[in-house]
Amino acid sequence: MPELQLRRPSNSELVISCGAVDLATYVFIPPATRSEAPKPYLHPLRTLSGAPLTGFRPWDHRWHKGLQMTWSHVSGQNFWGGPTFSPETDYQWRDNLGSIEHEGFPGMSAAEDRITVGETLSWRNSAGERWLSEERETVFSNVDVQEQSWQLDFTTELTNISERSLDLGSPTTHGRANAGYTGFFWRGPRSWTGCSIIGPDGAERETMMGTSAPWIALAGQNDELDGGATIVALAGTSSSSVPLKWFVRSEPFAALAPSPAFDEEITLAPGESLRLQHRYVFVDRICERDDVERIAKGASL
Repeated sequence: MPELQLRRPSNSELVISCGAVDLATYVFIPPATRSEAPKPYLHPLRTLSGAPLTGFRPWDHRWHKGLQMTWSHVSGQNFWGGPTFSPETDYQWRDNLGSIEHEGFPGMSAAEDRITVGETLSWRNSAGERWLSEERETVFSNVDVQEQSWQLDFTTELTNISERSLDLGSPTTHGRANAGYTGFFWRGPRSWTGCSIIGPDGAERETMMGTSAPWIALAGQNDELDGGATIVALAGTSSSSVPLKWFVRSEPFAALAPSPAFDEEITLAPGESLRLQHRYVFVDRICERDDVERIAKGASL
């Protein structure tokens, strides 16, 4: 089995590779572009053969960057980037853009079959005040040459360190239908526009929007390399009583998030924490439903 390798080519990024392919680049200190609510991101992500799996700063939403942890509405602050939605004004630019800042890597380990990156971060509001502390762990593992796949696990714990309760929501909790994007958000490559969306029990396409399904899969065509790829995403778990619901679309672009606050806010009292766990399996081919269901079952959390 090919070995996973971890390297740190600069003071701002980590690279996880398998053989000659860089599977993931993690930029933990991004350029400080305030309008994009700067925060760490994973981009590019690639299949085992090197096919691209993420989009970066697309013209329609410059703050969409690969796969990243984010939040659109936190007690009036925007950690997502871009304009903020409200029912009174629709989307408007405001002086409310926060940032998520890397603090350190208290725990990193690299074995040939598993790389673990433990990280601490601070969520600062637009005034620079620390509102949330975060402890996250990202694990790269389960390279399967026969299946042509590899796996990413993401676990995070957000703790309210402010002196006030924090309301964590989305555009949908503020009145815009089917816009519950927030949390661990993936923006697909432009070539994935119109991609297939597969869900449990025969569900397909945008009927998955806002559902609480345990998994969802997207399959799209590659740029750069021939063929296509599939992402099988496991919703995972939330410590909140608010259920995880999928934000997913293939038009006008491919995007996906197991949203923790799709249509219902989560309120964190001072000192209270929210814990989330998600899993993505990246497959180096277009998978049909039978394959997707088998992979999802084998990767279940």
